[in-house]
Amino acid sequence: MVLELLVDPFRSPYMLRALIQVLLLAVLGGVVGVHVLLRRLAFFTEALQHTVFPGIAAAFLLGQSLLLGALAAALATVALLVVTTSWPDRSGSAGARRLDRDGVLSLLTATAFATGVVLVSRGRSFQHDLTVLLFGRILAVDERQLVETAILAVVCTATLVLLHKELVLLAFDEAAARALGYRPAVLEVVLNVVVALVVVAAIRSVGTVLVVAFLVTPAAAARSVTRSVAGAMVVAVAFSAVCGWVGLVLSFELSVDHGINLASGATAVVVMTLGFLVAVLAGAARRLQRRRQAAGAAAPAPI
Repeated sequence: MVLELLVDPFRSPYMLRALIQVLLLAVLGGVVGVHVLLRRLAFFTEALQHTVFPGIAAAFLLGQSLLLGALAAALATVALLVVTTSWPDRSGSAGARRLDRDGVLSLLTATAFATGVVLVSRGRSFQHDLTVLLFGRILAVDERQLVETAILAVVCTATLVLLHKELVLLAFDEAAARALGYRPAVLEVVLNVVVALVVVAAIRSVGTVLVVAFLVTPAAAARSVTRSVAGAMVVAVAFSAVCGWVGLVLSFELSVDHGINLASGATAVVVMTLGFLVAVLAGAARRLQRRRQAAGAAAPAPI
C-alpha cells in the first residue's frame, strides 16, 4: 500500500519529470548546501535568489531562455559583489574592503527584486506571470530543462570535488589556507559562482522565493545529526531527495484524490522544514543520551 502510494503518481510523465528534477536538485542542494553553511553564505544565497529575478523576468517577457536570463543576472551579481566589496582601497591596504558585503547584498536584493516586478508588470497577465516566476512550476518541467539541470549538476559537483580539500580548509582555517599558498579570494569567487549556478538550476522549478530552502534546509538538517563534512553531504542529499519525493506525492494525492490543491514545490519545502525539525530533535536526543552515558561511566563505583 505504501509502496503504491509512493510510486503510482509517477506513472504520469509530468510527475516523473518533476521527480527527476527534484532528485537532481537534491544532489546539487545537498552537496553545495553544506559548503554554503560552512562558509556562512546563507544570506548570500537568499539575496542571490532575488537578484536573478530581473534576469528571468526580462527573458520571460522577451520570449528568451529563462536559464540564460537567470545565469546572466547571477553572474552579474557575483561580479558586482566582488568589485564593490573585495578590491583594496586607494591606500593599498591588504584585505581592505570598499563596502560592507551584507550592505551591498541588501541593496542589490531590494533593487533587483523591484526591477523584476516592474518588468513583469509590463506584461498583460501581470499577476499570473509574477506568480509563476516567484514560485515556479515544477510540474511543467520538460526534457530540455532536465538536461540543462543535469549539465549544471555535473559542472557544480565536479568543481566541488576538485576543490573539496581547499574549500574545507578555507572554511575551518583561512590562515592555514593562505600559508599553504591557496588564494582565498579566488576560492570564494568560485564557490559563489557555483552557488549562483545552483540557484539558476532551481529557480525555474521552485521560483525565486523557495530556492534557498533546497540549499540550506537539507544541509542544516544534516549538520544536526553529523559533524563530518562528507557525511553531511550524503545525509543532505538523501534528506532532500526523500522530502522532495514525499512532497510531490503529498501534493499529488491531496490535489487529485481529495480536491485540496497544493503547490508541489511549496509542499516539498514544507516537508523539508518538518524533516529538519525531526532531525534537530533526533540530534538533541542523541547528544543527551551520550551525555548521560558519559556521566554514568564517570560516576564512582558503589562500595
